[in-house]
Amino acid sequence: MDLGIKGRRALVCASSRGLGRACAHSLAQAGVDVVINGRDESALAATADALKVHGVQVTPVLADVSTAEGQAALMAACPSVDILVNNNGGPPHRDFRELDRDAMLAGVTMNMVTPIEMIQHYLDGMVQQEFGRIVNITSMSVRMPILGLDLSSGARAGLTAFLAGIARSVADKNVTINHLAPGAFDTDRLNGGFQFASDKTGESVESIAAARAQTIPAKRFGDPAEFGDACAFLCGARSGYITGQTLLIDGGVYNSSF
Repeated sequence: MDLGIKGRRALVCASSRGLGRACAHSLAQAGVDVVINGRDESALAATADALKVHGVQVTPVLADVSTAEGQAALMAACPSVDILVNNNGGPPHRDFRELDRDAMLAGVTMNMVTPIEMIQHYLDGMVQQEFGRIVNITSMSVRMPILGLDLSSGARAGLTAFLAGIARSVADKNVTINHLAPGAFDTDRLNGGFQFASDKTGESVESIAAARAQTIPAKRFGDPAEFGDACAFLCGARSGYITGQTLLIDGGVYNSSF
């Protein structure tokens, strides 16, 4: 399917690995020039090399998007964009009783304040050109709780609510703001959660992963490429009538009719 965005330019935050990388890959496949970002120089370089095979311009930026310095570096490399994919690491699994104020503020900064700051910078340019696609990677935990990820869940739910009215305010300018809420995808973060559980229980990572997969109606973990393709679709020229929505991609875990 031709998404109608060949030649557009995208900034994909936290895209050197995991779901961010998958989004950058799918956009590059669609002919989009991509600015990618990460904190691990070797992982960032490897991702850049992998994306260049699609014949698009790839600009890697080594930076932490949660910092003012990191954002400045990204904005210098990419003064304007057609597509913005907001992504960032989240706070690690932790009992909420262990969270002090600094930890809570850091989590909210990572998963709520940072994407809002990025949107503040790029939204008006999208409005002026009458084309823009913003996709925020959140989590299935905005719909259902995941014990131990309470800080991440609260910050991402806050982001979703914060942007709900803003999305509608620019819909007539062909600018959309949507959210992708992943369930269990085969990524380093998922495997880190299994290791966390293993350390606490003494059970092997393999047995924990196998048991978790059986709780998913699809009986498997998601392929990051599936997630990336969903992101690219929401960024497409023909997706302008979809805005202010959260697309839950979880293999059927969230048990609801609506």
